[in-house]
This record gives sequence, structure tokens and C-alpha cells, in this order.
Amino acid sequence: MASSSSSSANASSYDVFLSFRGEDTRHSFTDHLYKTLMGAGIGTFRDNEEIRRGEEVKPEIETAIKQSKASIVVLSENYATSTWCLDELVLILEQRKEVNHFVLPVFYHVDPSDVRKQNKSFTIEVKGSSRWTDHNVNMWKKALKEVANLAGMVLSGPETNFLKEIVDTIYNKLDRKEVHLPPNLTGMATRYEEINSWLNQSNIEFLAICGMGGSGKTTLAKYIYDSNWRYFENTSFVENIGRRCKESHDLLELQEQLLNDILGGKKRKIPGVSQGTCKIEEALQTKRTLIVLDDIAEKSQLVALLGTGTINAQSKIIITTIRENTDNWFKSTYSRCQEYKIKLLNEDESLELLSRHAFGSKAPMEGFEELAMQAIRYCEGNPLAVEVLASSLSNENTILYWKSRLNVLDKDFDSRIQSVLITSYESLPSILEKELFLHIACFFIGKDKDYVVKILEPDYCALSGIKTLSNKCLLSVSPNNKLMMHRLIQEMGKNLVRLESSKFPARRSRVWLSSDSYKILRKGEGSETMEGLALDMQLLKEDKVAFKSLDLKTDALKKMDKLKLLHLNFVYLNGSYENFSEDLRWLCWLGFPLTTIPPDLFMGNLVAIDMSYSKLEVLQSLQILNLKDSYDLFEIRNMSMIPHLETLILWNCHNLVRVCETIGNLTSLALLNMTGCRKLLLGVTEQHTFSLPHSLHRLFLKDCNLECTDSFTLSFNVQLSLQYLNLGNSLFECLPCYDHLKYLRVLDLSLCSRLKWLVCLPSTLAELYVYYCLSLEKITFQEHRFTLQEFGYEGCISLCEIEGFIKLVPVTKLEENDLGHMKWLKEYQNQEVCLVGDDELTKGRTPCVEMLYEFDIMSTSLPDIKNPNLKPEYVSASSALSFDVPLCPRNRKLKGLDVTLRYKISGDDDLAWFVKISTSNGVDLMYNPKVFGKPGSGNVGIWLSYWPIGNTLNTGDKVSVSISVMSGLEVEECGVSLVYVDEKVAEETLENNMGWVEVLGGDLSRFQLRTGAYYLCRRDFFELMEIGRLTPHWFSILVGDTIDSTEVRGWRKTGRPKQMNPSFTELKTVRCIIHGPELDPKTKETLRIGHRVATCKEEVYKIPQMSKSSFLDKTLEFPSSILGESMQSTTTSKFGAIVRKAEDISEDASIYMKEISEINEPNEIDQLHLTKNMSEELSDEIQEYSTSSLHGDKLKSVSGQMKKIVLGFKSGSPSKRAEVMKALSGLGIQLIDVVIEDGNLTVIGDVDSMDVIQHVSKIEGVYSISVEPEKKIKEERETGVAPSYKSAKEHKHRKIQKIVLEFKSGSRSQGEMVLKALSALQGIQSILFDLEEGSVTVIGDVQPAEIFHRTWMIEDVYIINVNDTFEPIKKIYETGISPAFKFSEEEKEFQQDRKTCSVM
Repeated sequence: MASSSSSSANASSYDVFLSFRGEDTRHSFTDHLYKTLMGAGIGTFRDNEEIRRGEEVKPEIETAIKQSKASIVVLSENYATSTWCLDELVLILEQRKEVNHFVLPVFYHVDPSDVRKQNKSFTIEVKGSSRWTDHNVNMWKKALKEVANLAGMVLSGPETNFLKEIVDTIYNKLDRKEVHLPPNLTGMATRYEEINSWLNQSNIEFLAICGMGGSGKTTLAKYIYDSNWRYFENTSFVENIGRRCKESHDLLELQEQLLNDILGGKKRKIPGVSQGTCKIEEALQTKRTLIVLDDIAEKSQLVALLGTGTINAQSKIIITTIRENTDNWFKSTYSRCQEYKIKLLNEDESLELLSRHAFGSKAPMEGFEELAMQAIRYCEGNPLAVEVLASSLSNENTILYWKSRLNVLDKDFDSRIQSVLITSYESLPSILEKELFLHIACFFIGKDKDYVVKILEPDYCALSGIKTLSNKCLLSVSPNNKLMMHRLIQEMGKNLVRLESSKFPARRSRVWLSSDSYKILRKGEGSETMEGLALDMQLLKEDKVAFKSLDLKTDALKKMDKLKLLHLNFVYLNGSYENFSEDLRWLCWLGFPLTTIPPDLFMGNLVAIDMSYSKLEVLQSLQILNLKDSYDLFEIRNMSMIPHLETLILWNCHNLVRVCETIGNLTSLALLNMTGCRKLLLGVTEQHTFSLPHSLHRLFLKDCNLECTDSFTLSFNVQLSLQYLNLGNSLFECLPCYDHLKYLRVLDLSLCSRLKWLVCLPSTLAELYVYYCLSLEKITFQEHRFTLQEFGYEGCISLCEIEGFIKLVPVTKLEENDLGHMKWLKEYQNQEVCLVGDDELTKGRTPCVEMLYEFDIMSTSLPDIKNPNLKPEYVSASSALSFDVPLCPRNRKLKGLDVTLRYKISGDDDLAWFVKISTSNGVDLMYNPKVFGKPGSGNVGIWLSYWPIGNTLNTGDKVSVSISVMSGLEVEECGVSLVYVDEKVAEETLENNMGWVEVLGGDLSRFQLRTGAYYLCRRDFFELMEIGRLTPHWFSILVGDTIDSTEVRGWRKTGRPKQMNPSFTELKTVRCIIHGPELDPKTKETLRIGHRVATCKEEVYKIPQMSKSSFLDKTLEFPSSILGESMQSTTTSKFGAIVRKAEDISEDASIYMKEISEINEPNEIDQLHLTKNMSEELSDEIQEYSTSSLHGDKLKSVSGQMKKIVLGFKSGSPSKRAEVMKALSGLGIQLIDVVIEDGNLTVIGDVDSMDVIQHVSKIEGVYSISVEPEKKIKEERETGVAPSYKSAKEHKHRKIQKIVLEFKSGSRSQGEMVLKALSALQGIQSILFDLEEGSVTVIGDVQPAEIFHRTWMIEDVYIINVNDTFEPIKKIYETGISPAFKFSEEEKEFQQDRKTCSVM
């Protein structure tokens, strides 16, 4: 029996724990085994003979077992007679289950079957002793049976050979388990904690740790491996794969190492790489393995080492790589990967790591603090760089030496850091990408990505190249679209350029140091190798660099024949510009000293020119133009000379009074920024007009003191493509209706202090900013629904109503009738109440009693007043209560509940709380009010609310009400009262007088959770959690563990995150496109406006940080509101919630449907199959129905109320049909089926028949024929023919065909172009649009050639199927036609040309 450690320190860890019966083997076999193990370098724990008899040893034994990696159990003849040995065995086997502790049974002169069956000396029975109890004996028997069933070793032959076999077995099992971790680890535990949850996720097998060279990827992988290898059957750590994998035989060696690690035992040889992949795939399916593949450079290496098959669900595989977006590597496999971009060290961690390596302590030596900070700022959190720099500084701890070493950093780059970072650069696949990297490193860090792409795309394929650089962790793109690069990577790139000519900068390809550039221009040096040059004279002056003369000549530039990039700041050049490089792409000359552009400057290949702060007076011609802060510019002529101008920046051209009227004829101008051009727009009169181009997508008119005038109406009637419009800081009180701007996504009206109303905003609007519009009172929308993705309204202190969102009205402005049963509140209307909750809404607002209308819930906050109306029927001194709904009083009807809360504020924390109401009949509501009162410190406040849910409550229902507090609130009391109304009153006065029911709109589907509960909240509490201001368990406090908290991550003002319209996503972060100079970082602000952008340098306005886009899970289904009739919308259908969900996903779909219904010649469409959601995310329900209507599958009803309604109208009247279709376009209809000859129109959908009839009742000659329920529809479905297809077949004189067109999957624009092209084609009976699959199916009396004629000009659109005859796409491409039909020779030639251009 082992009883104590041979090591003096109990805290030590051991390789092996020896369990044995002392009297059998202590001085013989076990002693020899112990010495053999120790001689092999295997640390072993065994008993100590010096331990006194009777000494308690069990705690020490238990500790030793837990500290050991394996145990050898020597089962000798008398082993089972010792309770100590048996207890040890139980502990050993428990450890085996818990941490994969390896156990090797050694059967020393005993038969394993005797141990298994407890025969002979292993027979154990209950005895009178206190240890030999029934419980213990059963436990020991089980342990003996378990250990006998393990793969063990039975003594046979010489003991010396037997001992060697034991040691070899142990050595192989313990080998490769641990990896060396470097000393002075800093910050690793924090990063491990961030990804620790991955180890417990059974559905994610891979973890990809990515980041730049030297960032600690391998160290983190080692840390994870070393902390977890004990929990796996087998482990493998394969290091430096990228560097080791140069030849095919190298890969073979790695496979052999990996396979041997996974399977263990004897070493295996692999004949070839493909065979090795197959063997590893097989091993991974069965073994529970922990694997680290360090430095994977390409997907092919990963596939060769692991294959693409299934992996044991309990296995975990870590890869480290300099590549990002590794998700693409797993698209063709059965596995899933979690990507973790390693975080660089923060300032404190960097300082600690530097101090440990340089001083041997956690903090710098006294006097070295500033120098240490200078050193870590240079490293920017890269651990390798910190260690290398610290080791070089530790050679001599004197301040003079440190200063000298740090000065070297500006002139040279450490070769040890270079050798690690250059790996990413050398792995770039092409010379173009390497050149692109060097250009960006030297000249374009901090510039707007799209601006750089425009400049470098022609020569370097910059768009794809930047993606490659990002994937290699050499470059990143910030949220505001700026190109960012780690300082060390940038220095590595610059060092590569320095090495081109270490002593002569003029012979390099790029010169970025102003001191070097100045010398080159002053001496007239230059070379054909020069491609880029930068000189900033102001920087030289600020740095007090001594220079002989400011007289610089153009001679040096004439020698630079390959010069592409020239950046000059406040430089004056003398000489001719005639022989400048013809390859010049970018000319950035801030403070350009001349009044005109030199006529001999060749600009034929210029892509961008930036002359901010210039002295230009008259501008005659340019291509891409930024004249920001050109204060002396007063006129721009001859705009017709630059017909391809796309971006024009006139920001802060304060003296500009005239722009040539031909600007209105520029057909490519997409962005026009006239911020601050007050004189230009003030000068617009009937005599001097200012015409804006029709092509504008983005228009900035901020700070122009705009007013609506006859000569400048601000209606933008011809700028129909506008996506972004900034009219900030203007003087108008209202704006014209913008419902014609169907592409408008962002509208910024910040600081318009006179603006009072915003009426009928277009439904396509995604973002609205009205910051500090002090007079703004009301905002309404074209579709009477709130659908904004982003909404900024801080400082709007007069704002009372936002349609579809909230109303917040002072009680002083309400009549008693408006308040209904709460009219008694008028008595307290002059009380002061400070509101909190939504800072944007409450900041600067006058404290008073206000009524909040939100989610059809009415609430207000009061001081701690005494009033009989505030004495609830049901009261609790805690935060929860419940009651049974009583019988209604005679002649009274239950309308709802009053919920009262008395509370105090605790501390200065963020206030986070919900009111929860649930009933036994399925009502489940959670509500977080937008605003509520904040009583003074120690004072009690009252929150009173009315919930109109009486129609959902029945006598006897159990109602539970509770207040869930996550932060900042102390509940003193909660109470509930029942609100009744006279049964004879048709509708309560409150609801008659107040239009606030439209706030909810009858559809709560966006606020419903998977459990069916409604989460009535317009705030993303995860934002508070992520910055540590709210407990991570806040959601479980609210709902328990029944719902995954990620379901409400990214929660918006409109509820659940949804799939954005592509153009919404494109404009998600608003950026101002400015090709201008860098400014002080303190004044920088970047605003994005979308697709074609350049560089933004100055603040336009502050837009809050926007959360990442989230997407609606299209498999979710949401029923309609459970709050019943009191929550029905007055402006949208209370039926067809699924259709409204679809409309939320894409407003453009409904716009297109309206365009179809307004076709001037409706007889051109015989029959139209319409789904309400022609968008990027078709709801599953509508998608299934649309397919079934063509193929005879079952329709799917969302609410179970599918109906078929047949209407009659004047036979053969297309105009009547169009009028009916237009009237019905807003309902929840899934199919409209028209038969002109019969004069019938069939409507199928989840609709109310009375709703349909009411919508068409005013149309003369239209009447209802029949209404058939779902059962009747089901009978028709069983015929296997859709209504549209069936009715068409009944007309035998027609030849009905089914034609399928293919377009680019997910391209809404292409799909809509197809639909529009076909909409006027006669004979079409049904059109089915499938965006996800990229197809349009047409049914009707039409010919394929007709379809071809109308679609052949649309790029990437092909006919792939006629009458269910599918042919290989390749064959169609080769012949130009489908075998199912023939074209004329002319048509055939067109088709052939298109396919060749598109495919080849």
C-alpha cells in the first residue's frame, strides 16, 4: 500500500502513482519498478517506510493521486486484504473517470479472472470490523471488477523484461502530453477565459486562433492544450506546420506524427499523403482527441492532415493561423469552426511583460517609467515585439542606454521581429499583392478603403488584393471603412523598401519620409524606380528640421517616369510640369499655391486629385475633385469638361458663389458635398438657378442655412436615386413629402432648430437623425409604421409623437376625456417628475407629469402622493403577486388591468427592470417602459400603468404579476386593480379619443420569443452587459433558464433583429466621403454613406456607435398579437401577420407590387401570381405556398384561417381588374388569380372576407360571389393543380407552357428587372419569384422566344427549363439555346453572344 510521497514537497505533481501491497512487493518487485521508472525520468509517488504506524495518511494519498498523471496498480496475492489498498483503488478509478487519469493494472503472480470474479485471495466479504461494511465491500468489489477489465499486463518471463515493458507503456502514454510554456506569461488566462466555453460546446469541433505574427496565437494554443489534455484519450500538438511543410515528404512526416499521437502504441509508417489522410479520418471518428495544428497556412494543409470526414463529437481541434475568415475552410466539411481573433496586449499587460523581461519584476524600475511606456507604445501590444525589445534593453539598465536603443527604432527594424512578421508577406500569392501592400504601408494607412481602391485598382487589382491582405492579417478595415495596419507590420513593409537601397533614398521605389523627399527635390535627384513620393513641408517646420531653401524645382519629378503617387503638403515647386510621369494616378497637393491648374500637367491617367486648402480661383477641368476648405474659390466653370466626375467635395468653400449650370448635366456624379457653402445657395434665384444632377446618390447640404423657397424647393423631384440626404442645421419649419424618393435610406436633419413636423416619411427610409431639433414635435411615416433601422433623436426636447413607436405627452396638454379612467391625474399635472430610461428622449426635457403610450400600454410616473385611486385591489409588499379573475359586476365588462409600482432608486447604476404579466390561459408579457420617473435619493416614486388585456381574461383565470429588477431599483410595493367599463359603451372614451393604438399596430410578432412570450422592450441590454454595467445573468433573472439569452441580443427599437434590405446594410454606418487631409485625431469623425466612398477626415456630426447587423432566422414563426382587439391597427390589416413580417423585411417588395397594380394597360397581364414578399428573405410560410401553387403541394396556413374569396366584376374589363388588385394590395393575400373571360377574381390567403369586401365595396360593378373555407381549398389542392394552372388548362385553344429563368442567386435587382421585363407580356398567367434559388417561373400562353426577347439584355439571366425539361447549363452555354425550343437564327446569335461573354 502506498502511503506517502518520496518527494519532500506534497504540492509536487507526479507522472505515476504506485499502488501496491507492501508486505507482498515493497522490497522486491515494487522497489525494482520504482527505480526503473525514476531512471527513465518518470516522476513516481510511492510509500515512505518512515511513516509511523497508525498515522492518518488518506488525505495525503488522495492528493497524490490527483496530482499524478497515471497510476500503476500492482495486484499481488494479498492486495485485496488491505482496506487501504482497496480505498486507493477506488480513488484511482474515480480520478480516471474525472480527468482521463491513465490506469495500468499489473497482475503480479495472480490471475486477472480471479480479480474480476473475486476468487481465491480476492474474495472479500462483510466482516465485523467497522471498515468491512456492506457498503464498502460492494464498492470494493465493483472496483476490483473494473480494474480487472482494463487492458493490463500479466507477469510472464523474466522480471527485468517485464519491468521494461511497463516503463515503455507508461512512457508512451505520458509522452507528448505537455508542451513547454514560455516563462512570464501575461494576459493568457484572460484570453483563455474568453474562449473557454468552446470546450463545452459539443457542436463546434474546431477553434481557429488567428492574428498577426508574434501576437501569441501559439502560446494561447499551448495554454489551452496544457490546461485540458488530461480530459482526452489522446492528444497531439503539431508545431510550425507552415514552416515545416515545404515539400510533399514534409507533409507525410506530419501525418505520421499526428496518426501516431491519435492512435498511440507502436509507430506507423504511411506510404503516401492521400493514404495518410484516409487513415487519420478513420482515427478521428473513434478517438476522443485534443489536437493542436500550429501555423496552418492554407486550407489544403488542413485537409491533408485531417480530411473532410466526421470527427468524434467529443474531440476538440485547435488551429493557429495568420489567416482570417477561416469559416470558408469548413464549408465542404461536416465540422463547424469558431474563429477567435487573438487580442493584443493592453497597456497594463504590455508594461508588465516588458518589466518582467527587462527588470525581472512586474513594474518598471524607478526612473524608467516614461521610457518603458515609449517602448510599449512602439510594440502596440504585440507580445513577441515586447519580449524582443525588452531583452535588448535589459543588457544595460541605464537611462542613457535605453534612450539610445529606443532612438534606433525610428531608423532600423529588429531582424528577429522581421523574421516572424515577414512570413505573412512572403505568403502573398502574387507580386501585385506584395506591391499593393507596400503602397498601402507607405502612403495609405488611415485612408478610406474605397478611395484607395479607386486609385490603385487599375494597376494592382486593389479590391481583391485588400481582401487578401486582410485575410493574411496584414491589413484591417475599421468599422468606418479606414485601412488600418499594425505599426510593426507597417514598419516591416517600410523596411523592405529601405532595403532596396539602404543609403540612397532616391533609388528606392517609395519615399515617405519628408526629410528624404525634401533632399531629393532640392538636389534634383530622381530615378526610374520611384513610384511614390510624399513631402510635407509643414511637418518639417514643426519638427524643426534644418533645410537650406524653400525653392524646390520640378526637375527631380521629371526623372521619375514610373511615378504613380504624389503627395505634397504646402510645397511650392518651380519649373515646368510638361514632362511629369504619364502614369500618375493620384495627386494630393494640399495648399496648392497656384490660382489655376498648370495647362502642361498631363492628367490623362489621373484617378483622384485632392487640392484642399488651395489658392485656386477658377477651376476649368478635373476628373475626381476635392476642394475642401478652398476658402478663396468663388467660381467653378466648364463642368461639362469633366463628364465622368463621380465625387465633388466643396465642403467649406465659403466664398463660392457660382457653379456652372452644366453641373446638372453630369450623369455620373453620385456624391455632392456642399456643406458650409452658404453663399452658393443663398445666391440661388430665378435668374441664377442651381440645378442638381439627376444621378446623385448622396447629397450633403449641411450648414447652408437652407429654407424652402420657390427657386430651391428642397423637393428633389428629379433626384430619384438619392440614398443619403443631409440637410442639417437648416432654417425650414417643415419639408415637402419625400414619398417619391424610393431609394432614400438615410436622412439627417440634425440641428434644424425650427423644424416642427416631419410628415409622411418614405417607408424605404432606414436611418433618421434629428439630433437637437429643438422645435420638433411629431414624426409620421408613409406606411404609418415605424421601420427605421437607426434613429437618433437626442436633444429633441419638444418631441411628443413618433408614429408607430411612442407618444410622450405632458398631462397638461391632455383633456380629461383623453385620460379615460385616469382623468383624476389632472389634479397632479403640475407636479415635477424627472424622467429617466431613454436618455435621448429625456435629456433636457422639462420635469413634469407625462403620459407614455407604448405597445398599447399607457403609463405615467408620480411622486409619492396619497390618492384613493392609488389603492390597488391586490397588493403585495414584495415584487410579485397573483390572483384569480373574479366575476364581472353586473352590466360591466373587464377592459384591462392597472398595475402600480412603488419603488426607490438604489445607487447610480443603470436602471434595468421589467413588469411581467402571465395568465393561466396563455398570456405572457414582459414590458420595459421607455421612460419612467426617477425619485430623489431616499424618496419613493410611483409608476402607474394601464394594460388593455381584458378581452383575453376569463373568470377564474389565474393572473401573476411581478417586477423583475436587474439593476438600480428597490421595490417597495406592487399592486393590481381591475378596470371595468359599462357594457353598453361600445368603446372606452380613452380609445376613441387617443390615436395611440397605432403604436402597436396589432402585430407583436417582432417582439415574440420562441416560447411564445412577448418581450416588449425597445432596448438592447446586452450593450450594458458587454461594458460591465449589467450582470451577465440579467436575462436569466427575467425569464429563468427557459430561453437562450442570445435570442434578445441586438434587440432593436423595432424588436427582433431582422434581415436588412441590402441597400440598408450598405448604408449601415453613415460616412461622409471626403478626400481630404488628416486632422488631429481629437477632431476626427467618420461617417459612412455606402458603396462608393473615399476618405473622411472631419466631423460632420456625431452618430452613436451602431450595433452589428443581426439577421432574422427565417425558420421562426410568429402568430398575431395576443392582446386582442384592443391592439388592432387602424392603418394596417389586423390579419396576415406573416405578410407584414415579409413587408418588414423588404419595403421595396410592396413598392413594386403597387407599381404592378398601377400599370396603364392592365390587359397586358392575363393572370398574376403575387407573393407579398419579393425580398431577400422569403418567409418560410409564403415560400412553401408559392411553390405549392405551381406544383400541387399542400398550402400552409399560418393562423389556420385560409380562405378562398371569389369576386365578380365586369367581364373582360382589365381596368376593373387593375382597380381591384390595387385595392387589395395591402391585405395578407398569398394568391390573386384572375380569369378575364369569366370576369372572376379569386383571392386566397389568411384574410378576413369582410376585410376584402370592404376594400372593394366602393368600386362600381364589383361584387362578392362566394367565400369558401380552408376545407374547400384543401379539396382543390388534392387535384394536384394550382388554381392558376388549372384554369389555364381549361382553355384548350391555348398552349400553356412553363418556363424557368435563372439569375444570380440573391440578386434582388436582377430578379426585379426580370419581373418588370415580363410584366407587360400578354398571355402570362402566373409568375413565381424565388430570390434564394435565383429563379423566375413563368406559366402561360407564351413562347420561350418571347421570354428571351424581353430578357436577353439583362446580364447573367438565362432560360434553363421549358415544360420541366432541364438540360445541363454547360450545354446551353455551348449552343446558346435550350433543346426544348428553337430560336430564329438572329435570336440564336444573340443568345450565343451573351452566353459566351457571361460564362467564358
